[in-house]
Amino acid sequence: MSAASPEPDFPQVVRVTSETANITIVRSAVLAAAKQIGFDESDVSAIALAIDEAVTNVIRHGYEGRAGQPIEVRLDCVQRDGVPALQVTICDCARQVDPTTISGRNLEDIRPGGLGTHIIRTVMDEVEYSMRQPMGMQLRVLKKLNASSVPVSRLPRPAAGQPSQGGTQTPCAKESS
Repeated sequence: MSAASPEPDFPQVVRVTSETANITIVRSAVLAAAKQIGFDESDVSAIALAIDEAVTNVIRHGYEGRAGQPIEVRLDCVQRDGVPALQVTICDCARQVDPTTISGRNLEDIRPGGLGTHIIRTVMDEVEYSMRQPMGMQLRVLKKLNASSVPVSRLPRPAAGQPSQGGTQTPCAKESS
């Protein structure tokens, strides 16, 4: 597969609501996009795990478990350092937090859960959190095709959770008051 072939199929936008059952929809889109760009199976699995964790964090922490809230996932094939890369942007209308305060728990604290941020930062080459206006958060992550991969077997095990599909308007775009 050539590096140029995926570009006509991008961007892809998946819209779901904040139920963990919808994580499988997002996961399917991420798996397909990563494979189309040409990532090997190890990278495809690691990228999907990172995005699973990001969407799970939106549902659990941003929306505090409230169902029916909008989540938009945009998948783009971009060039970085002359090579194709998968860029994933996740937007929500959840509570805002200072991006500088987003971090995983202490890794010396051995217990289940709480490793999503570590997984995201370990797998992806670029990670950027930002506040959206008038509400919500945005996470932009990027993985370069030629970046050295992190074997999934060496990553912390995530909590169980699954992904849904959508359209083109960014959530909260019309909510200005």
